[in-house]
Amino acid sequence: MVDKFLEGKGALITGGASGFGRGFAFAYAQRGADLILVDINKELLEETSKKVEKETGQKVIPIICDVAKSDQVQNMAKQAFEELDNIFILNNNAGGGFGFYKDPFRVKEELFDKTIALNLKGQWLVAKEIAKKMKKQTFEPLAGKIIHTASISGVRVDPGIPDYSISKAGVIAMMQILAQSLAPRITVNAISPGYHLTGAYRNNLEAMKMTMDEGHVKTPLNRYGTVEDVVEVSIFLASPASNFITGHNFIVDGGIAEVGVPAHYFKSDI
Repeated sequence: MVDKFLEGKGALITGGASGFGRGFAFAYAQRGADLILVDINKELLEETSKKVEKETGQKVIPIICDVAKSDQVQNMAKQAFEELDNIFILNNNAGGGFGFYKDPFRVKEELFDKTIALNLKGQWLVAKEIAKKMKKQTFEPLAGKIIHTASISGVRVDPGIPDYSISKAGVIAMMQILAQSLAPRITVNAISPGYHLTGAYRNNLEAMKMTMDEGHVKTPLNRYGTVEDVVEVSIFLASPASNFITGHNFIVDGGIAEVGVPAHYFKSDI
């Protein structure tokens, strides 16, 4: 039987239409949360919202929003608190990458700006708007929880995806700053996925393997990551079991970043 530890509580998930966001949506709703799902893809967002609502019986409100645009984020946050009387969980998940490069200086400026705006600025804008009201909530012992989606690329930076690595390293730094400033009423943590079969690779295992082979990536646990691997950690962070944890980056990558083979090494070491 699933523990309904989020009953009576609201959860807002950005990038909620697919991938990890869709997984978080089902997991939180199954544990009693009503949801605000935020995404820029209207078709996928409506499909996911209807499916989660039908299968769980929880209230699910879809909101179209480009998280990189401050006016849209402000309107989204206002609507979210009108639809739900609280946001106990903010899952700051929206993000993406736009290319692979052999030279970090060959990234086009507009793509660099787009990556930083979506992955870093977007998470900052959403956290800023939601935390204003979250910290005033009367839940005990915590008023709310914020969970950011970072990446192992922000831990072991990769020159092949320089803009993405920089943005995700920034997310981890931002998470730690927010954990300091929002304590003791709000916990703030991050999850750093590794290579997981999601829409980022068009749900194509061979495409993901090609990316891993390009970087000579070795996974100690000898399998690819799934959406469920990340969702399980998110459930823990949303639950009372993690109430004494803040400012921490949870790496969920099968051991690549911490005990695996680095992304680049001398040919003589192969």
